[in-house]
Amino acid sequence: MDERHKKILQRNRTNLVTELEPANLCDHLLEKGVFTQDMIDEIKSSGTRRDQARQLVRDLETRGSRAFPLFLESLQETGQNSLAELLQNGALPVRLQPATPTQVVGPVVQPLPVIPLMEGNMHRNDVPVCLVPRPNTTPTPSPKTEFPKLPSRPRRDSIKSYKMDANPCGHCLIINNVEFDPQSELSNRKGSNIDCDKLERRFKALNFIVEVKTNLKQRQIKHELSALSKKDHSQHDCCVVIMLSHGTEVSHNRFPGAVYGIDGQFVPVQHITNYLNGQHCPSLQGKPKLFFIQACGGDERDTGFEMSPDEVKPSFGGEDDQTDAIPMSSSSDSLSMSDEPDARTTLPTPSDILVSYSTFPGYVSWRDTQSGSWYVETLDRILDENAATDDLVTMLMMVNHEVSQNSAKGLYKQMPGSFNFLRKLLYFQTQS
Repeated sequence: MDERHKKILQRNRTNLVTELEPANLCDHLLEKGVFTQDMIDEIKSSGTRRDQARQLVRDLETRGSRAFPLFLESLQETGQNSLAELLQNGALPVRLQPATPTQVVGPVVQPLPVIPLMEGNMHRNDVPVCLVPRPNTTPTPSPKTEFPKLPSRPRRDSIKSYKMDANPCGHCLIINNVEFDPQSELSNRKGSNIDCDKLERRFKALNFIVEVKTNLKQRQIKHELSALSKKDHSQHDCCVVIMLSHGTEVSHNRFPGAVYGIDGQFVPVQHITNYLNGQHCPSLQGKPKLFFIQACGGDERDTGFEMSPDEVKPSFGGEDDQTDAIPMSSSSDSLSMSDEPDARTTLPTPSDILVSYSTFPGYVSWRDTQSGSWYVETLDRILDENAATDDLVTMLMMVNHEVSQNSAKGLYKQMPGSFNFLRKLLYFQTQS
């Protein structure tokens, strides 16, 4: 579209969005070849009338030089004369040139190839060949046809990888809450020490400085996180926080869930991540901050849904399976934030942060008192087997799949997941 026509649309965008009736207009613009069927479908699925009008005007600016006069013509044909006059007042008279076939809507029927006849006395010159002008379209390549070569353009790198070659790679803080105060009314977490030992060995093998803190109250959890944020991470490439405790569901505007101290007071996960974001920990700016949460996201139990027997071979947990669930806490708690609902949040999401949860928000997380939690057991094994070849997000997907196959007491399921705000691939250091 000509620049002057774009400016006319931009100057009158408010009136167009307020008054334009896209319903009938779309059909006219499709018939005139201004829009394709895909574009019409996208406009109609944009939402309210105003949203559709806004999308229509936005798409119109991307079309050719005939789009603006054909749009005026369509406005008049659909009885939207006031808008047509408004736009015409700022536009020079435009004479429509005969349209050349530049686009074919629908399948393109290709003629059969002309094969020279070489049998007998016939010669290819015996058959007159007439060249028929064809529309300037790009035919759909058949399986035996090479794809057309696209115009060359400067190639940008695909997703890059984080620098992960510092020695040591970074700090890893593990908070392992096992024995809870009686007044907290929280049960002890038998089997959590197994999880802690596994993860301590694993992250030491991945060249992290691992520090384990056991049985912390809420204020002590916050103190350890604050101390970690005040360390100088400038010589390191990454930072890891692992929380092993009871958990609950709380109001949030970024990361769901909360983790309990042994005194029965919780710390929201979004507060935990805030300690290490770029604002509060400048030496970790642009570096990956990883959080692994082995705790319940709520008290709901997932019984799953039936699948074909050929689809999956379930693994059944033992009789000693327990949960880390605590009923949902109110956001009126003195230690939780008075957050606005998600749709109204104005805070930017911190970059370079990944939070991996042992279970889907709102659901319980299962732990075997003899072998540890499903999530940690699987995470440790996947890291052991795949860290040398796969990136972290790929490995977490493997964890998701394997944990989803388990069943507690032959009935209950668990689905891990993560909130991923990493900007690059992350490969851990491994011993060669």
